[in-house]
Amino acid sequence: MTVRTGRVNRVLLCLVGLLLLVAGGSVLAVGLGAPPPRHWPHTGPHDVLLSTAERTRWRDAPWWWPAVIAGLAVLVLLALWWLAAVLRRRRPAEIMVDTGDGEGALLRGPALEAALAGDASRQPGVADADVLLTGRRTGPAVRAGLRLEPATDPAAALSGFTAGPLARARDAAGLEHLPAEVRLRGVRHRAERVS
Repeated sequence: MTVRTGRVNRVLLCLVGLLLLVAGGSVLAVGLGAPPPRHWPHTGPHDVLLSTAERTRWRDAPWWWPAVIAGLAVLVLLALWWLAAVLRRRRPAEIMVDTGDGEGALLRGPALEAALAGDASRQPGVADADVLLTGRRTGPAVRAGLRLEPATDPAAALSGFTAGPLARARDAAGLEHLPAEVRLRGVRHRAERVS
């Protein structure tokens, strides 16, 4: 089973948001007069988060400000890289299908992925299949992973996939070409007892 980047992004955003909510909420609660927790580093609502001594401790060190600016620049660059990775879609959500009437139709990408994976899983010798669409909506490509049963010939499974499920998906979507990258793996099986 492959981990999707959308799921990882949602989990990371939830964790960061929860952490910020707890930290900000506790600072706000103490600032509004709630009794601080036992482990709280400050004593009450009129106490500052950073004292004058804490704020000016490194001011005279020549490395302090370049280190602060470099650290913040790295954080900004990482945040921008993450945002660009999230916004860039590597998977087409829809595929344009030529219906012959000049209008065209849209085929949902996840539906084609599920149909192609189900069709590939029903091939003889294939235990399971994962399919991912990549590319653009007018020129999609397939990235497939086939897990083969122990006695299956990989060449026969590959040719069966390209002539069967892949060709049917290409014809169903009305595409001239549907390039594919197929990875084959064997399914592990338990050792048999010999008596």
